[in-house]
Amino acid sequence: MIIKPRTRGFICTTTHPIGCAKQVQNQIDYVSKQPTIHGPKNVLVIGASTGYGLASRVVAAFGAGANTIGVYRPSAATATRTASAGWYNSAAFEQAAESAGLKSYSVTGDAFTDEIKEKTAKVIAEKLGKVDMVIYSVATARRTDPRTGETFNSTLKPIGQPYTNKTVNFHTGEVSSVTLEPATDQEINDTVAVMGGEDWKLWIHTLSEAGVIADNAMTIAFSYIGSDITLPIYRDGTIGQAKDDLERTACELDQRLSANGGHAHVIVSKALVTQSSSAIPVVPLYMSTLYKVMKAKGIHEGTIEQMYRLFSERLYGPDVVPVDEEGRIRIDDWEMREDVQVEVTKLWEQMDTDNVYDLTDLFGYRQEFFQLFGFEVDGVDYEADVDPAVTVPHVE
Repeated sequence: MIIKPRTRGFICTTTHPIGCAKQVQNQIDYVSKQPTIHGPKNVLVIGASTGYGLASRVVAAFGAGANTIGVYRPSAATATRTASAGWYNSAAFEQAAESAGLKSYSVTGDAFTDEIKEKTAKVIAEKLGKVDMVIYSVATARRTDPRTGETFNSTLKPIGQPYTNKTVNFHTGEVSSVTLEPATDQEINDTVAVMGGEDWKLWIHTLSEAGVIADNAMTIAFSYIGSDITLPIYRDGTIGQAKDDLERTACELDQRLSANGGHAHVIVSKALVTQSSSAIPVVPLYMSTLYKVMKAKGIHEGTIEQMYRLFSERLYGPDVVPVDEEGRIRIDDWEMREDVQVEVTKLWEQMDTDNVYDLTDLFGYRQEFFQLFGFEVDGVDYEADVDPAVTVPHVE
């Protein structure tokens, strides 16, 4: 079929297999040109198909020569629809890893279930023995507790009082005002249940009990702080409560793993275009403005550049991993530079529909959004007839 992008709000309902494969290859090419990282050798990535999870898997494999296992939801193509971007990304990654002589396996299913945790532990034992790095990068709006069967839904809301600020329809360029009502206590608790650290803890418990975590192993999960502009909707909102829980979990896991020389870290990353971030009101406009400023200063990073710098300069670079006063690894340092934030705030105050394309990099944001789904990628013929059925080589 000839595949064109179809959008519904912040979601693209179609994906392009060739475009996704090209995006993965671009990431591999970038990492392959960088200095080798003396890092992990057997890596588990939970939430491996897109965003931070995919990029960190690429860096581990092609930057450090690691064997990898990726966990993600299955979403193969049917006769009437394309597969998910994550499915195409994973197929492309595994094909490239196999060509490079690296072991790579996929475990597909709901990462929140006990069944997938236990199955993954078994695959590790059979294929790799043990893992010396566990990357937790699960981003979703819903979670069912495997013990109680209760389903929780996360919300993107402020806490305590309504929040009003600018937002943008990044498809049309229309800047408008949005007001978000504060979350209820139930909504806060449910968001923590979905996006907090409980599932990360359950994963480490299952893997530890199965004996498949190596001595001196490291586990990481991702967080974000951001600027004063996004503070009420992000760090001071429901998501921020979940991230606080994630950081408390990191401290617990660090104490547990330290008995065998291991560590757990939360990574505070830069604002990046992901399927999750595009869903948060205000954030796409902030990111478009941030990208304008950081590109002008020559310090802009995409997901793969950010993850390579994380591995090479933070996790496996210095003798002692640098952390902030809360014990977090900060790779958002360039975004949070004072000169960057001052300029972003100045542009923000001037911005409206008439000047949004002049004051921001909204075109760049929109392109990166579509590239998440394999569209607007250089070197891809989008008029060509392509087969949407793609096989992931090593699905367990």
